Amino acid sequence: MTHKIVFLDRESLDANVRAPNFPHEYKEYESTWTPDEIVERLKDADIAIINKVPMRADTLKQLPNLKLIAVAATGTDVVDKAQAKAQGITVSNIRGYAFNTVPEHVIALLFALRRSIVPYAQSVKRGDWNKSSQFCYFDYPIYDIAGSTLGIVGYGALGKSIAKRAEALGMKVLPYDVFPQEGLVDFETVLTQSDAITIHVPLTPDTKNMFGEEQFRKMKKHALLINTARGGLVDEAALLEALKSGEIGGAGFDVVAQEPPKDGNILCEADLPNLIVTPHVAWASKEAMQILADQLIDNVENFVAGKPSNVVE
Repeated sequence: MTHKIVFLDRESLDANVRAPNFPHEYKEYESTWTPDEIVERLKDADIAIINKVPMRADTLKQLPNLKLIAVAATGTDVVDKAQAKAQGITVSNIRGYAFNTVPEHVIALLFALRRSIVPYAQSVKRGDWNKSSQFCYFDYPIYDIAGSTLGIVGYGALGKSIAKRAEALGMKVLPYDVFPQEGLVDFETVLTQSDAITIHVPLTPDTKNMFGEEQFRKMKKHALLINTARGGLVDEAALLEALKSGEIGGAGFDVVAQEPPKDGNILCEADLPNLIVTPHVAWASKEAMQILADQLIDNVENFVAGKPSNVVE
């Protein structure tokens, strides 16, 4: 049997994607946006490879031949999994590939914000240093990383990897998770005692806007919020107000609620010295993307061999 494989958003993965080890036809598209495009391009396919292409119920119902959706990411909120299950479509994802790239991005954001690196660099470009009466100036606050406390919301593999790096830098770690583990603290403790909080939970109805006005009021005035998980975990309007009013000290975001923000986004457009927004690239080191690409094809090959891997229920 020859399997027909279609990769709908190939430009989202900057890595070598090897050919699967079974008879197949392969077609890829740089990007796919509309439901009509999805249906047209997958109408004869039994294997779809996607990253962020939405596979909603109405779309899936028009794809009776589809047997596998191989997601080139860990998060699978773009797939209506209930409908996929109803149609007998297997959904697989990628696991354990971002063990260096995401933690390093988190630590980079922490350093940049704690030491106000971006606003100082921008001020030098504006000529502020040229006008200084002294050899340096203190327009933006600088705090040490060592001796500070990092709250980790979501203490899975990524959370634990970040904890090791934080402890090596002399930080105290406060881990929180909804799943019981030894050594965890409660969410209230994370909010009230952390100098910085980093988020690593999936986006679900229960976690949507888990950080909002109420949570920001409980955080320290100088506390930072780092989000490299999903934009919907944070109420963006409440965050912006908290940053402007000084309710919290700063934020480093690699995600926003709608990606890409084609209709604009209040965080992306805000001109604040205590806010850094990067374009969902925390996962995207060259090394991590190749690990991801190799695991992606492993998932496809394992499914065809009758031994599906990394199946998402």
